[in-house]
Parts: sequence; structure tokens; C-alpha cells
Amino acid sequence: MSQYILRRVLASIPVLFGILLVTFALGRMIPGDPCKAILGEKATQEVCDRFIREHGLDQPIPVQFAIYMSDVLRGDFGQSIRFSRPVAIILVERLPMTIELSLSALLIAILVGIPAGIISAVRHNSSVDVATMVGANIGVSMPVYWLGLMLAYVFALLLKDTPFWLPPSARITAGLDATPFYEVYGLTLEKNSLLFYGMEFLANLYIFNSIITFNWEVLGDALKHLILPSVALSTIPMAIIARMTRSSLLEVLGLDYTRTARAKGLTERLVVLRHAMKNAMLPIVTVIGLSLGALLGGAVLTETIFSLPGVGRILFEAITARDYPIIQAFTVVIAVIFVTVNLVVDLSYAYLDPRIRLR
Repeated sequence: MSQYILRRVLASIPVLFGILLVTFALGRMIPGDPCKAILGEKATQEVCDRFIREHGLDQPIPVQFAIYMSDVLRGDFGQSIRFSRPVAIILVERLPMTIELSLSALLIAILVGIPAGIISAVRHNSSVDVATMVGANIGVSMPVYWLGLMLAYVFALLLKDTPFWLPPSARITAGLDATPFYEVYGLTLEKNSLLFYGMEFLANLYIFNSIITFNWEVLGDALKHLILPSVALSTIPMAIIARMTRSSLLEVLGLDYTRTARAKGLTERLVVLRHAMKNAMLPIVTVIGLSLGALLGGAVLTETIFSLPGVGRILFEAITARDYPIIQAFTVVIAVIFVTVNLVVDLSYAYLDPRIRLR
């Protein structure tokens, strides 16, 4: 197992390098002048020349890439051109929101999609099966931006005077005290150190931070703000998981060992959940892993609609402003998460199917 993990980690290095190279090249191929995009169309040529020199954009692209790679290997993602702040700080501030949103959406998709797929497979060709698959098709084809707006309209406007009201924007209510856990427990951290960035990242996971500081008011408020964007973002993976669960379970239920289990007198519940479902999980786990990667990369519309300070919004703004360091850093971080999720999915195969041996 350890050799397999090592091989996969080593194999991911050229993948990440390729992503860095492609992102670096494509970022500089975007039409437009970064100086004009950030300083405005009225910026003089003299100002633009100084701006380009200060940010190293006057160097040949291969030289820029070599300098950037040497910085990344030291853990330095550079300075944001637009915000004049270290990209690492922006990552620590923005990435936790996207991770919370993506994990919440994936949890909803799993909790609804898998049971729906199981019910649909068990009651194959019934009215329940037809209704479930129609709902799944609607979920796959429904635009996230339209659903997000409809959810905000219904729950934030039409139901504003009812107990079912939900906030349509922001991450937590303004004025709530979300003090970082390291300050609550009196931890002293050196600013701009690796430990400081790690603690700050965890503290910006509001759900995690509020749990370990026993701040139940912030926890309830953060969860309430996550409901609408998580539901909007979860519809497509929920539908895909439901359809995959149904098709995979139907295939397994027709195999000999499930018929043997029924012949032994086991109840249908035990046959489905204990025998069939475990063997049907391999493609489902694969879809779940791919869905998490897609959610991380595709949360831009949801974050924009619900005014959430996550990766999606700032990445869109960075592309518009030609802020190359942010584009590259966020792309690489998302790629690392995607590679890690795929590794976890591959390792889970050995647990789900003992016939798979990872040497």
C-alpha cells in the first residue's frame, strides 16, 4: 500500500507541473494589457512601463516561468498585482469558504442522491423509479444560476416573515463575533509564518472554528447562510450520484450472489444494503470524488449569486484584471486538492473490493 501511495504521489508531480505550465502560458495569452486592466484605460505609457517592470512582466515568458517555479517551490506564490498583497494570505482568506460550500453541497448530494438511487433500483420500473429519474434529469439540466436566484427569491423574499426565511447572501451575519480559535485559547503565532497561515486557514473555516470554540451562535448562523448556496450547488452532483447508484445497483442485483443471498432467506433489506450495495459502491465513489473536484472548480456562479467571499469570485475578478499570481496559485491549489481526492478514491477501492490489491 505504501509503495502504491508513493508511486501515485510521484506520478502527480508531472501532472501538477503541467498544470502550472499550461496555466502560466494561457494566463499570458489572455487578450488585453494587465496595466490597462488594473490601472484603467487612461494610464500613461510611462506609468504602464513602470508597472510592468515592477511586476517582472518585461522579462521573457520562460524567464518569468523559471522565477515563478523557484518561488512556488519555496512556498511563495508571489504578490497579487491587483491587491498588492501576498497571494498566500488571499488563499487563506478565500479558500475556506469554497471548501465549506463544496463539502456542504457534496454532503447534501450524497445524503439525497444515494438513497434516491437505492429506492429507484429496488422499485425498478415503478412510478417511484420514474419520478426519481425524472427528478434526476431535471437536476442535471437545471442551471445553477437560475436555481440560486429562485431559491433566494422564494426563501429570502416570499418567506421573509415566516420561520422558513433564509439569508440570501454573505457568509455570516454582520456583527457576529467569529474570533479565531487561536486567539480564544491564547496561542501566540509569528505573523506570516507557515504555522500562522495554517491556523488562519482553519480559523476561516467558520463551522470548524465555531465548534472548537463552542460558539454556537456563529455555528447556527454560518449553517443557515450555507443552506441556499449548498442546495443550489448540489443539484447536479445529486442527480448524477442518484443515476449512478441506480444503474450500478441494478447491475449488482442481477448477479448470482445476490440471488443466492435471497435463496438463503435473507430479507431484501439485508440483500441490498449488506451484499449488493458494497459491491455497487466502486463507480459511486468514483463519481463522488469527481464531483468534489468539479464543485471546487465550479462554485464561481454560486458564490457570485449569493455574494460569498470564496475562490470563484476572486478568480473571476483576477482573470478579468490579468492578475496572474492569483490565477496561477488558485489553479494549482485546486489541482492539488483534485489529485488528492483521486488518490483517496483509488485507495478506497481496496477497502470496498478486497479483490483489488494495491502493491
